[in-house]
Amino acid sequence: MSKPKYKRVLLKLSGEAIAGDKKTGVDAEVLGAICDQIKKVIEAGVQVAIVIGGGNFWRGRYGHQMERTTSDYMGMLATAMNGLALQDALESRGLYTRLQTAIEMREIAEPYIKRKAIKHLEKGRVVIFSCGTGNPYFTTDTGAALRAAEIDADIILLAKTIDGVYSADPKIDKNAKKYDEITYLDILNQNLKVMDATATSLCMDNKIPLLVFGIDNPENIVRAVMGDKIGTIVS
Repeated sequence: MSKPKYKRVLLKLSGEAIAGDKKTGVDAEVLGAICDQIKKVIEAGVQVAIVIGGGNFWRGRYGHQMERTTSDYMGMLATAMNGLALQDALESRGLYTRLQTAIEMREIAEPYIKRKAIKHLEKGRVVIFSCGTGNPYFTTDTGAALRAAEIDADIILLAKTIDGVYSADPKIDKNAKKYDEITYLDILNQNLKVMDATATSLCMDNKIPLLVFGIDNPENIVRAVMGDKIGTIVS
């Protein structure tokens, strides 16, 4: 394997990414394929932190008749469930991991502490961040941007079901244009649904580059770390 382009990355996975065709729950085969690629990245000497969403178990829109904070906290618990599944799959492949949560649940995970997270990364452990920022009204995208800034990640790798950033939803608009490169300001001005506005602004203010790529082929994780031209780079 060639030399990686990045030393420390934050990989943002959606909950749907590990649900497979079922769209809900966890597909062990899909999760395993993703973890196989993460293992290759670790073996290449790259430090990997992961933020995973919870949409395969709970999404805010499910709780439209529910008080917002209650619904959001349920979503945070869903990300902890996915974090445990991801931890188990990675450790079954011989990797060392730490699951850190923004809401304390000491029996199953460490509370998030920046210095401990960085020390784990330096020791070659995969660090999984769950429960977003620990606060309602913020998405896991914002949690990913915040953690990337705190651990001084070289880049955020945003794995999505679409292979990059488009001028419109390519599933709806056949004439949607794919961007190879775009700025955060353009994303905000054009109201492109890459990340929520808070996460986008946080990345822009802290000058954190973002690579948006498709996760349908898990090998794209390795390609992204190696610096191959895939997806869309946002800077």
